[in-house]
Amino acid sequence: MELATLKALKPSDFEDSADAYRATGEMASAAKDAIDNQITAEMRNRLEGATAKAALRELAELSNNFHYTQSECGLVSTALNGFAFDMAVAKRKLDAALEDARTNHCTVNADGSVNFPAGRKPGEERDAEGGTVTGSAGGGPTSDALERQAVNIHPNPYYGAALGYANRIADALREATDADVRWAPKLRALKADDDLVVSDRDRADVKSDRSGVLKVADPYLDSIKNPPKGATPEENAEWWKNLTAEQRADYLAVHPASIGSMNGLPSDIRDEANRMVLNETKAIYQLQLDAIPKEPIKYGPNTTGSYPAAVITPEWREWQDKYGNEKARMEGVMKGMNAIQDRFDRTGERGLPEAYLLGFDPTGLGDGKVILANGNPDTADHVGVYVPGTFAGIESIGGDGDTHGDLGRGERLWAESHRLTPGQNVSTITWLDYNAPDSIVPEATRGQYAAEGGPRLHEFLQGNAAAQQTADGTRAHTTVIGHSYGSTVVGVSAQSGSWKDPAVANDFVFAGSPGVQADHAADLGVGADHVWAMGAPWDDQVVRQGGRLMGLGDNGVIPTDESFGGNIMESDSGGHTGFFDGESDSIRNQGAVIAGQYDKVQLE
Repeated sequence: MELATLKALKPSDFEDSADAYRATGEMASAAKDAIDNQITAEMRNRLEGATAKAALRELAELSNNFHYTQSECGLVSTALNGFAFDMAVAKRKLDAALEDARTNHCTVNADGSVNFPAGRKPGEERDAEGGTVTGSAGGGPTSDALERQAVNIHPNPYYGAALGYANRIADALREATDADVRWAPKLRALKADDDLVVSDRDRADVKSDRSGVLKVADPYLDSIKNPPKGATPEENAEWWKNLTAEQRADYLAVHPASIGSMNGLPSDIRDEANRMVLNETKAIYQLQLDAIPKEPIKYGPNTTGSYPAAVITPEWREWQDKYGNEKARMEGVMKGMNAIQDRFDRTGERGLPEAYLLGFDPTGLGDGKVILANGNPDTADHVGVYVPGTFAGIESIGGDGDTHGDLGRGERLWAESHRLTPGQNVSTITWLDYNAPDSIVPEATRGQYAAEGGPRLHEFLQGNAAAQQTADGTRAHTTVIGHSYGSTVVGVSAQSGSWKDPAVANDFVFAGSPGVQADHAADLGVGADHVWAMGAPWDDQVVRQGGRLMGLGDNGVIPTDESFGGNIMESDSGGHTGFFDGESDSIRNQGAVIAGQYDKVQLE
């Protein structure tokens, strides 16, 4: 880079452009939110028919396009800030060298060489003539030694200083040139296609764009203070609070997965980060599925003439070995991601509030990670956290047909508790962030899954408490509900904190529990009168009694035992999976606990 170019360059111009892109991204985000939470929500409540459904599909696509715009503008803004940061460092070095040269009676030429005046070293009889020196960037032990020797020999005292200025100028110009070379292709790569279609390829490229920015943005990103290593949720919350709006936006743009999983951060920020990861992951999975060759015909005639008449074809066997298992796995994850998107798209349906994706990882801990809230838990008066049990995973998170799976259970808990709390805000959260057992025997008989998941649930609850922003400064009334093996996870979570920790839950509800690794309700830290349990006949009896025999309850005690000391609620569930059925006594009792209306809970 030429001296005049760097001298005239204003890094603030690029920072202003970064601000403009960030503002554009914020406008895109606002447009997306308006479509999702206002326009489409009202349409679902007021309009029906094929035309309305077609309009909703178009609006959903428009919302995704705005989200893509937001993500890309965030990366452009970060890249421009990174480029401005690197150029500002080089320019500061140049400006300092120019000022020092001027102060010491030297002049700098357009090519970066430095003129020094005539001068006399002490003891000399006459002045040595002035001259011009050209600097070199970098240097090394050998060249530095030769320069020192030349300075000592040279009769003009200004020679050494001028050479130093020239070298500093050369270093600054090289740094600016290197920054320009690094950033130019990355900024060009962020240019969008010249069409109006945001394809899966475009969405998948966001991840590639992010990697490109990260490769060259280290100096700038290092200037943003990282969260403390191994930080608590409270420390995460304080770290985020102390960042500027610009730093938050840039950190979010390049580290969405980290931000999305960071307990203690505001729910709307985690949701934004996780939606970025979700959209990119869906696009990548779809492209990979599209690239798999079509499945060959499985059965063909048996040409040997022997029984059976049809056999599995060699082509299908080869395809199955190469693609079958991976295709099935990806289709399962896609099913879960589509269920999450379906929940976003149903905001406003039957009064459903905005959804917040507080955690997402398509393959996390083997079962995938999904933490989804109905309503914002940061501003809620009442929060219910539902922890599913055995067989839970991302592929089944949405269930089949109209059941909506574990996400649907969270919705029904919201509907019931919301009905009981007019004028108050309620949030219910489906929490799947542990490796749920994949079999009744032997996996669900072991405590190791709860031992691993319980502390993770406790930290999540700590993060919720740190992020809550109720008007009077108090924390939301929080109920944690564990179904089946999920209750074992909840029991371990309740015993994971230190006695010094502030309470992260007010009530515990156990449905069909095989044991909670405690033999008394009072051991869970909320008082026995705030521990609730219910059971059911048939297969639920098998689960509960099996847990007793396998030691999931300490000393063979489970929450529905009178000796446990908690409240035993009435349940009309016909079996182990019916506790969350709509319009049931079981769901009404859970809703009453979430709402803190204990007088409405029916006890045995």
